[in-house]
Amino acid sequence: MLVLGIESSCDETAAAVVADGERILANVVASQILTHERFGGVVPELASREHLRRIGPVVDEACARAGVTFAQVDALAVTEGPGLVGSLLVGVVYGKALAEALAKPLVGVNHLEGHIHAVLLENKLARAANPEIEAAEFPNVTLVVSGGHTVLYRVEANYPAPGAGPRFRYTRLGQTRDDAAGEAFDKVAKLLALGYPGGPVIDRLAAHGSADAVDFGRVRMKGNPLDFSFSGLKTAVLYRVRGSKLEHEAEERRRWQNDLRREGKRPSADELREHCSRETLDLIASFQSAVVNDLVERTLAAAEAEAVSSVFVSGGVACNSLLRRHSLEAARAQGLGCFFPSLTLATDNAAMIAAAGFFKLAAGERADLTLTAHASFPLGLSAEPDSVTAHNQNC
Repeated sequence: MLVLGIESSCDETAAAVVADGERILANVVASQILTHERFGGVVPELASREHLRRIGPVVDEACARAGVTFAQVDALAVTEGPGLVGSLLVGVVYGKALAEALAKPLVGVNHLEGHIHAVLLENKLARAANPEIEAAEFPNVTLVVSGGHTVLYRVEANYPAPGAGPRFRYTRLGQTRDDAAGEAFDKVAKLLALGYPGGPVIDRLAAHGSADAVDFGRVRMKGNPLDFSFSGLKTAVLYRVRGSKLEHEAEERRRWQNDLRREGKRPSADELREHCSRETLDLIASFQSAVVNDLVERTLAAAEAEAVSSVFVSGGVACNSLLRRHSLEAARAQGLGCFFPSLTLATDNAAMIAAAGFFKLAAGERADLTLTAHASFPLGLSAEPDSVTAHNQNC
């Protein structure tokens, strides 16, 4: 089954063609970073306009790269939420129109489910090249961590009948109560005039600072200990910078970057590092370490509470080198398998939407013309409070 996937939940216009949920024939992503970087974040109205301009060419390019025509596509899968509603509507309306014109089946996909399937898709691709690679298993605990989401799930795959494909069940174990981790990275980067998006630049610069220089402490949660909170860390950085020489340094950095932008240039990572003091680099490294430690602690606490043998980590922040390294080391120390998507599949893309859509289509799910976009679109049920064991109270 050839599934054409369409993703437009935020600031990437993406289309992909995936065969049988496990073989990527094409995966095209048009980024909007240059559109939004001068604002230090995504501007919803601009994002919607960029999607309108790009979606047709991106879908055409995906089919061309895959070597297929619209007539050869068997079905379409489109992100219906969560995300920016204006951006989502561009993909949903385009997908509905194309499916109706071609008389092809259509299915809506939750963006978060797509990120979970990105890990499974990556594992299938890796095992196709090397069967000795460990297979991703279910049930598992999955951390979806990005600019808009920080959520922990228990993911199960059930087979309702012999020879039938799996049906996936998602139970939400914890989520952020305020900022998502990626949002915190972006806001701290904006505060320090480091550029946009903040996650990649902080990851690069943190390697040149000391993660022990600033003690941010540990975030303790009342109620569900598997929930996250990053607004306090972000505010702690703000208070450390405000009124100090770090604030003046950030203003100088901002003026320097604005001058470069007027010349049509962007600073390299090395140039940016040269404009950062040792104190700034230490602050960046300490902040990143605090975020990563919190993500890993709660993910492994959830894995222990759920008695699973593996964890998945996906979403844009899953590209962070410290998170990947720390997760792998901590999981192995606990005897757990740890699985990530490649950097290409970790960020927003349509291959993950097509892969998730394949299983929905195989299970008989179909959407009609009433399909619409949802800015808020929860995935799965919340776990009962009693399912969170007492020993996790130290998180």
